[in-house]
Amino acid sequence: MRGIFEFNGARTMANAGASVAAIVAVAIASPAMAQERDFNVPAQDAARAIPEFARQAGIQIVASGVTTRGKTTNAVRGSMSVSEGLRVLLAGTGLVARGDPANSAVITVVAASEGQSAASQQGDYVANEIVVTAQKRVESIQDVPIAITALSQKNLEEQKIESGADIMRAVPNLTFSKSNFTGYNISIRGIGTKAISATSDPGVAVSFNNVGIIHNRFFEQEFFDMERLEVLRGPQGTLYGRNATGGVINLITAKPKLNKFEGSIKGEVGNYDSRRMVGMLNIPIVPDSFGLRIAGSMTDRDGYDYNSVTKNRVNGRDLYSLRATLGFENDWLRGNFIWERFREDDNRSRTGKQLCHRDDSPETIGSTSVIGSDNGVERWHGARAALFSTGCKAGSLYDDNAFGTPNGLALAYVSGVNVANSIFVQGYENLGDRTGATLLNLKDPYGGMMQSRDLREIASFQDPIYRAKSDLLELNLDADLTDGITLSSQTAWNWDGVYSFQDYNRYNTLPIFNDTSGWLENPLTGGPSPMRSLAPGGIFCDPQIGCSDTLGVFDISSADSKQFAQEVRLQSSFSGPFNFSIGGNYTKFRTQNDYYVMSNLLTALARMAPLNNTATIGECGVIPAVAVDGLDYCPYIDPNPVESIDGEGHNYFRSSNPYKLESWAAFGEAYYNINPDLKLTAGLRYTRDRKTFTPVPSQLLLAPTLFAGGTVGRGYPAEPDIKLNWGEFTGRAGIDWQPDLGFTDQTLVYAFYSRGYKAGGMNPPTPGFATVQQWIDAGILPEAIANLYEQLGALPVLELTAVNYGPTFEPEFVNAFEIGTKNVLMGGRLTLNAAAFFYDYKNYQVSQIRDRTAINENFDAKVWGAELSAQFEPVDRLRINANIGWLGSRIGKGEQSIDPMNRTLGNPNYTVIKPWVQMPSNCVVPTQFAESWLQTNSEVQQYWKMCGGYGSILALGGRTLPDPATGLPFDFANYPELNGGAGLYTELGGKELPNSPHWTVNLGAEYTIPFGTDWSATIRGDGYWQGKSWARVYNLNPYDRLRDWTNFNISLRVDGPDDLSIEAYVKNVFNSTPITDAFLNSDDSGLTTNVFTLDPRIIGFSIAKKF
Repeated sequence: MRGIFEFNGARTMANAGASVAAIVAVAIASPAMAQERDFNVPAQDAARAIPEFARQAGIQIVASGVTTRGKTTNAVRGSMSVSEGLRVLLAGTGLVARGDPANSAVITVVAASEGQSAASQQGDYVANEIVVTAQKRVESIQDVPIAITALSQKNLEEQKIESGADIMRAVPNLTFSKSNFTGYNISIRGIGTKAISATSDPGVAVSFNNVGIIHNRFFEQEFFDMERLEVLRGPQGTLYGRNATGGVINLITAKPKLNKFEGSIKGEVGNYDSRRMVGMLNIPIVPDSFGLRIAGSMTDRDGYDYNSVTKNRVNGRDLYSLRATLGFENDWLRGNFIWERFREDDNRSRTGKQLCHRDDSPETIGSTSVIGSDNGVERWHGARAALFSTGCKAGSLYDDNAFGTPNGLALAYVSGVNVANSIFVQGYENLGDRTGATLLNLKDPYGGMMQSRDLREIASFQDPIYRAKSDLLELNLDADLTDGITLSSQTAWNWDGVYSFQDYNRYNTLPIFNDTSGWLENPLTGGPSPMRSLAPGGIFCDPQIGCSDTLGVFDISSADSKQFAQEVRLQSSFSGPFNFSIGGNYTKFRTQNDYYVMSNLLTALARMAPLNNTATIGECGVIPAVAVDGLDYCPYIDPNPVESIDGEGHNYFRSSNPYKLESWAAFGEAYYNINPDLKLTAGLRYTRDRKTFTPVPSQLLLAPTLFAGGTVGRGYPAEPDIKLNWGEFTGRAGIDWQPDLGFTDQTLVYAFYSRGYKAGGMNPPTPGFATVQQWIDAGILPEAIANLYEQLGALPVLELTAVNYGPTFEPEFVNAFEIGTKNVLMGGRLTLNAAAFFYDYKNYQVSQIRDRTAINENFDAKVWGAELSAQFEPVDRLRINANIGWLGSRIGKGEQSIDPMNRTLGNPNYTVIKPWVQMPSNCVVPTQFAESWLQTNSEVQQYWKMCGGYGSILALGGRTLPDPATGLPFDFANYPELNGGAGLYTELGGKELPNSPHWTVNLGAEYTIPFGTDWSATIRGDGYWQGKSWARVYNLNPYDRLRDWTNFNISLRVDGPDDLSIEAYVKNVFNSTPITDAFLNSDDSGLTTNVFTLDPRIIGFSIAKKF
């Protein structure tokens, strides 16, 4: 190994890449480093002696200019071990080395504590100091002018930080929560990932050994055999990956030790029948030259949640991880090759419980009763009333009423089945009965039921299915071209996939289907109806979700991706005042993201008139793999079970998102020491992002007929690709100073400006509705008939009346200003770090579900705050750590957006109307218009025209929609404030960013008690408090308010001889179930809200042994 001295930041940690892969074979064949070295280091200034000793010893040594200033080291001459050489070098200097060369990859040199004995100053090794590669070079964390938290494997184990969900308990101003689909949201200083498009980039990048991994299993996978975990707060615009506007989380795995055989194994059991195993084996194949490190972990436990219908525990875990690392080095090359695999196959719940404040149908609109005569069709009364209910309404997520169920009649697919039955008779129950039979009785399928108030209890007739996989390969190479120049290369490949199936609502319904087995075709002559097979015995069989007498709604979220990344860097480690780091990287990424929603009522609608082939009224049924003439005009019903669907069905909703990314970047940083205590840093990065997105419109219940409203009956035709390119400069500039203060042992003060950027993306397309011209061109609708429809105001098309968003969204930019200080006091017993920051944010990306897709908007904002971190050892064996974060945020003046939960802003002059089943969103009309229609029209289907739905042929026998204010046909253009029916804008200026609590505080303490011979017991406690925040940008009180919450953990560890450890612990001692985040679902699912919470109380017992 080539020795390098880290003086005020100099060289890069070993990275790797294909560009220098050919030299690996040479490295493996090189002679091994001898156990003893020949030294010839004269007595001289420590700033020169230590790097020379490191070079001759073949080790890495980290020291700051403040530590070595004014120190003179001893001469080291002759043949001796590295450890003995260090003792000779530092004896009597007031400096000590931390870390044993036999076990540590990096040695740090620090000032000796005042009370240390001369013998200690001559070489006793004290506890390791954490070193980081936050600036892509090895440094002590206290010398890095960046707000950073670093956690070693020991820290992770002590604080029970076992996965990505736990890191918020150790980092100030960081929040973490699962998000709605298969992703998660990490927010640092208020900046996270609130955009959920497949084409959006994370606000906080997750890196694996310094390589950014776009799709990763950070949420699912558990940490094991780590060297450390680094969390860099704030934009990392120069050195790190792409688009890290909020910060970077860098997972540094343990590398092989080339001169030591060792291993460890740990077994654990706990409540929920939990069983865990972690192990590691380190093998020096060729001592000091070539080694192998194998590590793995496994977790198997029952579910934290309970399904009251299946009587099963759900949200369990069955997962494992494996990692193999080959390490090699010689005089001038260091490298490693890593393979890591992750697999999960269990019943993990993708989302938490679904909450709802039931929205009962209003009795009146204005002063007019909602219930009319409806031509004597009494069963339409409920459907008519449901047109003015949103299903759920705004209310506190913490109230008892939040555990209600939606007004089921307000769900368009429920009322749509009833009305379709009423207009297009599917059969008759008895001879002489001309009314017609119905598949459903017009009643709320949820029956106004209330759910269990336990956030960990669901009610579903199927348990969740969750599968995730990841295979990652990484090659890291670091070649010393000269004594002062290092070429580093990193190459990574990642294959990632996830599949999740679960109940959309997670609460059961009442039986809803009528027995169709006796239906007659004709009320006079009888004969079996062709629709008898719909629900014989009141059981409807859906090909995807099975047979049931109740309403079933399930969804699937899946993604498959591939990534290649290459970075090359050239970095200096000169002994003079100037150093640099320059390089470039390339990322290629592609993914196919799919989201499905399946319901037995949607399949029923696809099988029934009017959506089936109206030329020959009858059941579409499940058509063959190759469509038959005549059935081409039916919405295709996928005949396959859920785990083998062909993806072409129109009996379910599918959002297909094929996406490709290519990104290039060139970057550089320069460092200039004005004097040993004062350093200037300037960095610049140019990033070029190219994104390609293939829009694939959804096709729910669409087919090429005048009633089915689409262009195809089967499949998902793609529209032309959308290609976007951005080229942006980012960077940072700043100064750091290491003054010699009388009251501290070491101090760093820094001030930096940085510019961050995150690329924009594409919004998924709107549904694949046909236009009149498409139908004319296809011969479905003669032009003369189309003209007649237009004259009658009854164009037979489905159309969105309000599309006030574009196909793309803008990139984000942030100008960030930060000052900070890092201090070591009381002879190293106290470490005290603080930072303050201000962000000027432009185009922060935020999503909402609108028109059955994820629409991303951009808002300007300001963010500011401060952080304090401390580690304190007031007496021997007592350690205390604390992190405090304070945060403020404000959305820019003039920003606005339409809130789906509050479209009218409570203004009684406007009324929310429900759409026809094929239409995706509610709409808003003037109340007097809705009231006038109630007074003059009795046909329930006519109300759907208000939201761009049918209307159509059903309106030919009725009237157009006059506006009482003008006497002319209603036109949204006369009401610009309604934005085409989408609703009134909410003014966002001055509101806070979501997931930005004002306070985050964590406090931990541990005390070690020695007993017996070689035994000790350590008791530890950790507490965490997160202040209240908002779930959405609208800050709609009380609906959006997330209350503050706390979490406490305790543990008792007994350490014995021969590296034996026994531990008992309790996580989430008080079994708290806070709501950590919330997600508002779509209009057509009733505006329900998915909520997310913590794991419950976990009790565990483990035994670990190292050898």
